[in-house]
Amino acid sequence: MRITSRGRVVSGIALVGASAIVLSGCAAAPEPAASGSAAASDFIPCMVSDQGGFNDNSFNQLGFEGLTEAAKKLNVKPITVESATETDYAPNLDSLVSQGCSLIISVGFALSQATVESALANPDVNYAIIDDAADNDFNGKTDAPNIKPILFNTAQSAFLVGYAAASYSKTGIVATWGGLPFPTVSIFSDGFAQGVAHYNTEKGKAVKVLGYDPATPETYTVTGGFEANDVAKSTAKNFIDQNADVLLPVGGPIYLSAVAAITDSGKDIALVGVDADLFVTDPTTEAVIMTSILKGIKTATNAVVADAAAGNFSTDAYVGTLENDGVGFAPFHNFESKVDPALAGELDALKADIISGAVPVKSYLG
Repeated sequence: MRITSRGRVVSGIALVGASAIVLSGCAAAPEPAASGSAAASDFIPCMVSDQGGFNDNSFNQLGFEGLTEAAKKLNVKPITVESATETDYAPNLDSLVSQGCSLIISVGFALSQATVESALANPDVNYAIIDDAADNDFNGKTDAPNIKPILFNTAQSAFLVGYAAASYSKTGIVATWGGLPFPTVSIFSDGFAQGVAHYNTEKGKAVKVLGYDPATPETYTVTGGFEANDVAKSTAKNFIDQNADVLLPVGGPIYLSAVAAITDSGKDIALVGVDADLFVTDPTTEAVIMTSILKGIKTATNAVVADAAAGNFSTDAYVGTLENDGVGFAPFHNFESKVDPALAGELDALKADIISGAVPVKSYLG
């Protein structure tokens, strides 16, 4: 995840606004495009990335893959454009409009304001935005009537991974931090911390979480951006120095700095990824990646494109959950033999309890 122009602390009003949007128009999980689907010859699906680009091993890449997969099934040619800086957002959107795009998908909340402005100026074009409610005035409504928010309640899957991290930790200390304190970032750390707390309650343990406390979210540790830089590396090193042996950095490339800090430490430390399965998207993490907290961005994007091509575009917010398989977590891969053999069964039961509501997971998405 990356963000620039909207880099500010989000107030409680913002959280309420996003939640209201979801509750007022939460769509069921859309069906993926069926093989052999036909589309009108003039349907043009388009996408603009944020600064991470389409090879970020994260949500830009997943969105791009969902778009291209759907376009191939529909036998249409997508148009994509990458943003190098925040000043590219508005011009890139304008360029897609000028090329006759039928559906324009913005990847990431950094594009929220530019997407709203473009949508208002072009009411006949359908828009969707990944990881944002398009509610920049925080009044609980999407700011343009032709934008579909694509959101993911990753607190649920992060809860499961937090439980697993607490079970795995040998030091009794785990850590999580983000790039910037936006809801779509902190939701991972929030769910993770709740999962650790649930493990402590169930097992009578006292595993400690560094970097995030659900009781005082304003103290969330952030690096100030999403670049893999010295600040991101020193943040990871600081937690390692405090004896944390499971690390969850939230925010695209900052995981690279965590990997570097782990390597330098020479310690046996596990890394947790976000959005995509880092074991698959970045094989250099194979030695340290325990699991990843997943968003079904590819599937959701694929389905939104298919719906739009079929004339079934809806601006109701899509919210990925454990129940609709919109969120989840990756296999333990090389850590399979390192985790408690009973953990898989415990996570299956816990997932069922989260879906049923027997175990509540709090997040800004409800």
